[in-house]
Amino acid sequence: MSYLSEQQIIRRKKLDQLKLLGINPYPSEEYPITNTIRNIQKNFLEKENVTIAGRLMRLRILGKASFGEIKDHTGSLQVYFTKNDLTSNKINKEDTYNILLKKILDIGDIIGVEGFLFKTKMDEITIHVHKLTLLSKSIRTLPQVKVDKNKKIYDAFSNVEQRYRMRYVDLIVNDDVKNIFLKRTRIIQEIRNFFDKKKYLEVDTPVLQSIPGGAIARPFETYHNTLGIPLYLRIANELYLKRLIVGGFHGVYEFSKNFRNEGMDRFHNPEFTVLELYVAYKDYYWMMDFTEKMMKHLFDLFHEEENDNINFKTPFPRIPILDAIKKHTGFDIKSMDKGDLRKVCQKLHIEENIKMSKAKLIENIFEEKCEKHYQNPTFIIDYPIEMSPLTKKHRCDESLSERFELIINGKEIANAYSELNDPIDQLYRLKEQVKLSKKKTEEEFMFIDRDFIRALEFGMPPTAGVGIGIDRLVMLLTKKKSIQEVLFFPQMRPEKKGKK
Repeated sequence: MSYLSEQQIIRRKKLDQLKLLGINPYPSEEYPITNTIRNIQKNFLEKENVTIAGRLMRLRILGKASFGEIKDHTGSLQVYFTKNDLTSNKINKEDTYNILLKKILDIGDIIGVEGFLFKTKMDEITIHVHKLTLLSKSIRTLPQVKVDKNKKIYDAFSNVEQRYRMRYVDLIVNDDVKNIFLKRTRIIQEIRNFFDKKKYLEVDTPVLQSIPGGAIARPFETYHNTLGIPLYLRIANELYLKRLIVGGFHGVYEFSKNFRNEGMDRFHNPEFTVLELYVAYKDYYWMMDFTEKMMKHLFDLFHEEENDNINFKTPFPRIPILDAIKKHTGFDIKSMDKGDLRKVCQKLHIEENIKMSKAKLIENIFEEKCEKHYQNPTFIIDYPIEMSPLTKKHRCDESLSERFELIINGKEIANAYSELNDPIDQLYRLKEQVKLSKKKTEEEFMFIDRDFIRALEFGMPPTAGVGIGIDRLVMLLTKKKSIQEVLFFPQMRPEKKGKK
């Protein structure tokens, strides 16, 4: 049997008291709400009768009169109870105040209140409650966060592991956390609005895939009993969206939940959200302009003063990746083979080994020595062809690809290509990636999706595509330093036994 704290035992005994009074602690009837707290605060009318519901966050018993605070999804409001006026729909007036309010009601209980509005001597909007209804009894104690008159916070629910593991409590007691996720929703909606004005179509593509294509990553694997085949959680939705371009759509986009069975840190979670957009008859130069306009629009819309250390002035700089590496390391690596690149890594004290591909070595150099220098939005462009198996060769230099990454605050936010639409070249380059992945020490894999190759054989128009990390974008626009802060339920290690 699970261990119960003293408070849990006390609250469970209160459930029995409620039943003896004939009160259902968890009633099923609809509760007729007439107002939200925000609406009351914006449109206050003295003596107006209102009915609201929410969680009891404060309760101060003062003999024959008591004050409390109720919180709904829009805000918090003071409530006022008096012994002579308070009733409930199950018990008499005296028991309502002396027993239900004073002895059974707890912080964290969800209640409904009916009454009229007034302002206290301190000019605080308050509901004088004449009817109290218990809607859900809380049998666990909420953390009691205290805020003084100078808005200094005491006893905050601030333990990071507890906050992530019990996000529901985090949302109850920390309003700033709730505001992060409200802002996340508004950011996503604004991106939708931006795309919809261009008449691009939002679509859904499979999460369960027989071949995890579109990226080099270690997938999560499962098994379909009826079909008798392994299936994978998608690592990217790129190849399905390109199939839709082949099928005749002009522009398609998807907010995609992707899954990668890899490490976790403050920038990576096994489950994450990516926005991908593909537009026919465009190239990566056009996509750079489009991405720049969208990012500037989002920054202007969601800008906060504390973001002023990042300058979103357009146009964003466009810097070839090899130039960036030369500038920040002193090494010109353009003509280097894998052996030379390993020596560069050794000199720069960057992780390397004989099984790492040339692409991985270049990626390590850029991420370790260059990325951090680009705080203001910067397009890093023209990646070596080895780093971009799904990208067209550069029209001016076949050793490079028509690819860019948008770096902001020292981290990749977007990745885009002039999409490779030559089926013969695409198949060859995927085969080369498969050979390389079999030699690698990293637990990453490349699969060949032959149906995707077949789709390209029917003909895909010239296309530009971009992927934007939504979680990192929200981190940027909310000034959060960890991806776990912008995910409702980040992945956690299993809770230790006995913690309930």
